Amino acid sequence: MEYDWNSLDELRTTYLEGTAGKADYWSGDTLLAGYDATFARRIAWKWQFVFGELARLNWTPPAGPVVDWGCGTGVAAREFLTAYAGTGAGKDGVWLHDRSSKAVRFAAAAVRREFPGVNVNLGVPVEERFTLLISHVLTELNDAALADLLKLVERAAAVIWVEPGTSAASQRLVQAREKLRETFHPIAPCLHRERCGLLAAGHEQDWCHFFAPAPNEVYTDAEWVRFGRVMGIDLRSLPLSYLVLDRRVPAPRPEGAVRLVGRRRLYKGHALLDACDASGVHERRFTKRTDPALFRSMNKHRTSTLQQWTLEGNEVTSLKEL
Repeated sequence: MEYDWNSLDELRTTYLEGTAGKADYWSGDTLLAGYDATFARRIAWKWQFVFGELARLNWTPPAGPVVDWGCGTGVAAREFLTAYAGTGAGKDGVWLHDRSSKAVRFAAAAVRREFPGVNVNLGVPVEERFTLLISHVLTELNDAALADLLKLVERAAAVIWVEPGTSAASQRLVQAREKLRETFHPIAPCLHRERCGLLAAGHEQDWCHFFAPAPNEVYTDAEWVRFGRVMGIDLRSLPLSYLVLDRRVPAPRPEGAVRLVGRRRLYKGHALLDACDASGVHERRFTKRTDPALFRSMNKHRTSTLQQWTLEGNEVTSLKEL
């Protein structure tokens, strides 16, 4: 496929400068198709990472329709339908909402093409509960628009919300969590319903973010190599922040369960890890001699963010992935 590189670069600039929320930037199907094949694929990999983390928790979405709010090209809805095929999720239909009628038409056509048995609707359901998908919108919403979105969130049965892994996006997502945690049970990345530990003194420069793995094709496919070069993007880096909420009470977490946030800081014989649990976010020390094989995996960024620890003070004396 031949892309309109200038239009894609202009679109990326509006995202980086925070000006994308001022107007509908979808000029037509050519830009939508180019975006869907490039930037949206990178967002799809983030959604796949989140669904993988939810699978580790044995979480599945509740019955009912699915709403992709701010749908763009519909990548969130399509990844959701792929991840939960055969579970009944989405069998009551998919609803697509975006300020851009061009984007909604493109997304609807894409969902119908890939999932011909799914009923596709425009807008949001009027009365019934739904699973709400929100993807990469916080950089485009002012405070009033975000408040309106949170009113919609209050109508949902469950919420899966994925954003860029920037400090600004993460902080706004944390603020949304704080407003919603009395109504919903946080499922992931949080393993608890307490106040976010990053709001405590001493964490002013920290933020909740993770890194989704990029598929091997970004290193081997000529089109991806060209895309990365022309756009000036490190295709290996897929930082994200996310939040999953559910009205249903989750199963109890194992004792010692923690969620790793941010990057592991690796040294010759030990690693410093930031871990979140109900007591807050704490830096812990994990030595290579405790588990050499796991330390090597950690060095290659292959370890899960969901782990179970035994501690002696700030030292991790045993560690396993959940």
